[in-house]
Amino acid sequence: MREVDHRLLSAMRDCGTDPRVAAATRALSFSGEHGALWLAAGLAGAAVDHDRRGAWLRGTALIGAAQAASMGIKRVVRRPRPQLPVRQPLVKTLGRHSFPSSHAASAAAAAVALGALGTFGRQVVPPLAAAMCVSRLVAGVHYPSDVAAGALLGGLTAGLGAKWLNGRDASRGGAQCLREVSRG
Repeated sequence: MREVDHRLLSAMRDCGTDPRVAAATRALSFSGEHGALWLAAGLAGAAVDHDRRGAWLRGTALIGAAQAASMGIKRVVRRPRPQLPVRQPLVKTLGRHSFPSSHAASAAAAAVALGALGTFGRQVVPPLAAAMCVSRLVAGVHYPSDVAAGALLGGLTAGLGAKWLNGRDASRGGAQCLREVSRG
């Protein structure tokens, strides 16, 4: 598995030799730090969509929960970031650990949570979230398994909160709803 991770990472990092790809990768990496792009999108949705403000805020909370969960797991696993002998990373990272990718976790959570809130979310967020995930490989700062684990974590986090997101059982709070959803 480790050999496959290295080969895929090297191939993806080679894509960053194109200056346009490198620029897009840097922009996505910067905007995705600590889930900033997705949190801002959720808050903007809450500000303009008065009828569904609560759903937007709950979706934003689910994105924050995925980000926090990934940071917690990262501190436990402590997998070092990749070191490619031929290419340096395209971006600097705030932390030394790579598993799971927090960028991927918040992006996948946004795709699920904000994607559930209408046409814009379904059409724009998932492709942008996928680009965010790929950008971590092109930047050379995550192994493919880091990104896959982060995306799975983010998607599961938002998926478990789907009832809460849609306002069902919202009066009982997110933690209670997440417990009930996880029980089936």
